[in-house]
Amino acid sequence: MRQTGRDTASPGAGGLIQPDIADYALLGDCRSAALVSRAGSVDWLCWPRFDSPACFAALLGTDQNGSWRIAPAEPVLRVSRAYRPGTLILETLFETAAGSVAVLDFLAAGTAAPSLVRIVEGRAGQVRLSLTLLPRFDYGSALPWLSDLPDGSGIAAMAGPDRVVLRAGTELRVQGAEIAADFQIAGRDRVAFVLSHGASHLPPPDAVDAHAELARTTAFWTGWHAGADGEAAQSLRTLRAMIHAPTGGIVAAPTTSLPERPGGTRNWDYRFCWLRDSALTVRTLLRAGHTAEAAAWRDWLLRAAAGDVAQVQALYGLAGERRLPEWEAGWLSGYRGARPVRIGNGAAGQLQIDVFGEVMDALHQAALAGLPPGGDIWELQRALLARLETIWTEPDEGIWEVRGGRQHFTYSKVMAWVAFDRAIASARSFSLPGPVDRWRAIRDRIHATVLREGYDATRGSFVQSFGSRNLDASLLQLPLVGFLPADDPRIAGTIAAIEQDLTEDGLVLRYRSEDTKDGLPAGEGVFLACSFWLVEVMALQGRREAAGKLFERLLGLRNDVGLLAEEYDPRTAKLLGNFPQAFSHLALADAAWRLTRPATR
Repeated sequence: MRQTGRDTASPGAGGLIQPDIADYALLGDCRSAALVSRAGSVDWLCWPRFDSPACFAALLGTDQNGSWRIAPAEPVLRVSRAYRPGTLILETLFETAAGSVAVLDFLAAGTAAPSLVRIVEGRAGQVRLSLTLLPRFDYGSALPWLSDLPDGSGIAAMAGPDRVVLRAGTELRVQGAEIAADFQIAGRDRVAFVLSHGASHLPPPDAVDAHAELARTTAFWTGWHAGADGEAAQSLRTLRAMIHAPTGGIVAAPTTSLPERPGGTRNWDYRFCWLRDSALTVRTLLRAGHTAEAAAWRDWLLRAAAGDVAQVQALYGLAGERRLPEWEAGWLSGYRGARPVRIGNGAAGQLQIDVFGEVMDALHQAALAGLPPGGDIWELQRALLARLETIWTEPDEGIWEVRGGRQHFTYSKVMAWVAFDRAIASARSFSLPGPVDRWRAIRDRIHATVLREGYDATRGSFVQSFGSRNLDASLLQLPLVGFLPADDPRIAGTIAAIEQDLTEDGLVLRYRSEDTKDGLPAGEGVFLACSFWLVEVMALQGRREAAGKLFERLLGLRNDVGLLAEEYDPRTAKLLGNFPQAFSHLALADAAWRLTRPATR
């Protein structure tokens, strides 16, 4: 066994300057996710689950916090990359003066042990390459023991509960705290590398046939038809990758603490299952015909929310865990200095009334798509409504999870209206039992309250919260959820006000952070999902040409493999926030869907 000494490397040492967020591509196996850069470096990987401690955390620190690079040892003239058609198998082509090589990267689908496969293929000439693997467990803080496998087939790295094993088609060597290799690819040569994860108290993971897994993983992804062609297909595959197949939970993003403002503190852990984001993802997938994923999420919801409905949370862990304490990984320098790096999310303890509406709408859409609407799921829905009946009049932290105190957010009240409206529709459509007359009375009372308290007649617009004059992009949802038609003067005034006063370079902000008491320093990028909402309402208004132009502009903000982060900075033309973001991709797919529909809800 080779002990890794603290004199050879230490967390936080090293020289990595993180690439732009857009330089990363997603690898996924519906259990976990990795991010690989255009330079051929895997800088983020959490094993065995999305929310497990990262074993590669260079994304939020330096290369010494964990990374795995395979790239030509000589100067690279050009880099191009793309996913193989219909898959999340990334093919990166490196061109040098001596020749060209492609690196195929993917998380293997269906292996017993989570495995990252990297296959180097010669394309022309003869190219020298180098490999540097720095495994670091517990978010880059734990240097592992390195040891040869008993059969000599590879090298294992172990620390605490985790072990990873690297098996290679070329000779490996240990250099202090890293595993390295130098090799040459000539002609059409292929060399495969497989990194597998397992628990340290168990035998090392079995060897994986890289080429067999390439075929299996290709079949997995191409067998899951996205349900849409064109621009939405890649977004739907990205959403599929964020579903944790063993439980049915859906993560909001596979990363933590990528900043919403360069160098700022708006850094959050999104590797959990928000009821809102999950419900919206389910609705989007249902529109594309994916009922199996919706059924799995319904089962997840029944387990996560089981018990006292008064304890229902806005977000949960992948298996329905409720305690998600938020803490800071102080040893990580953050993405380009943006600190703190947060693990866990304190929003789990917030009251977010709008989630009742998103959940009820998703469950209604699932029933309309053919999933059985009765039984336990209807009992849960009735219990949720009973809870909502007692709390809809209360202030909450809202869709944007403010940390500056609860308010009576207009959007939260509207989504309470949606919850009762969809329950009434489900009861009527499927002959389900329930106090429909009472639900109708509550729905009408909420509607009247929002019209009275959430609308500013002097401004001619709905407002962010009762008594405020601030705008909020969530108000764009009012015509989309059917609260009022798009041609209602109050909705038209709201849309016009947002376009005039809540945009930057034509793209939509969530709200003016300098005017909203959200408990954080002001300043962030435009929120991409909100701009896609504007596309939708423009389409509803019959402004098809303007909607199409904005949609095309938003598509142009994607990176070279079709991925979007949470936000975008028009001043620097950079993506911001966690990446890739489910909210952005579901909103893209929704906008694409809307643009194919007539100008009515």
